[in-house]
Amino acid sequence: MANHLRTVKKIITGEKAVDGAGVRLVRVIGHSDTEDFDPFLMLDAFDSVNPTDYVKGFPWHPHRGIETITYLVQGNIEHEDSLGNQGSILDGECQWMTAGAGIIHQEMPKPSERMLGVQLWLNLPAKNKMVVPKYHGIAKADIPIIDEGERKIHIIAGSYNGKTGAMEGDYVKPLYLDVEVNPGVEWSLDTEEDATVFVYILQGEGTFGSASDEFISAKHAILFNEGRKFRVKASDNGIRFLLMSGQPLREPIAWGGPIVMNTREELNVAFKELEENKFIKR
Repeated sequence: MANHLRTVKKIITGEKAVDGAGVRLVRVIGHSDTEDFDPFLMLDAFDSVNPTDYVKGFPWHPHRGIETITYLVQGNIEHEDSLGNQGSILDGECQWMTAGAGIIHQEMPKPSERMLGVQLWLNLPAKNKMVVPKYHGIAKADIPIIDEGERKIHIIAGSYNGKTGAMEGDYVKPLYLDVEVNPGVEWSLDTEEDATVFVYILQGEGTFGSASDEFISAKHAILFNEGRKFRVKASDNGIRFLLMSGQPLREPIAWGGPIVMNTREELNVAFKELEENKFIKR
């Protein structure tokens, strides 16, 4: 079956959580999902019109061994880090941070009409865990949009229909798309058969896989079985979702808060270096 369709493996609603200094969010995937979602570690989603849900923000904290990708559909998050970067993530923008050997940063959301977006954690391969940290600020104008009439595809990372997105990824090279599909319209995508593919629905609902499937609504993540083709059909309300695809690393994971390594020993070293003020490699 060279062209078999990806079917739904599981549907996830995630769990409400409070993180940082008191930010209300939904942890869509996390610690317990690492095997199924490899190379993706975590997805936090936020959607609020009440600034008290998020203005306390995420004060200074460390990361090592991962890449964090923050994508805002709407909102304003100020940030700065130990590399000297500072700025704001605004409507339709993205921050792609390679923590590598170690970075300390803060993200402080500002009151907005609506704060809608996600933060995705992408694992780094064992051989790249301690690379030099790097920061990429991706402006709205950097993200190509393919307008297919009844569908719009924003290419955050990877490529779609021969068009390269804002990022490729230096270590893991994911496909990361923001897809808008008009009411009643279908959209399909050829995928690498053994890649991990999942979506997070931002707005609306749709059916996935065979046309007879039930509608799955906003605020759900869907993990798919292996296959050559992904397919969605929007409901009468249309649908907007984020699609993420990447090749699994299949490596051991040792996860301690904001640091993700391969062994408990590596985690211990990281936290010891934090205590001794040796975490940031100059």
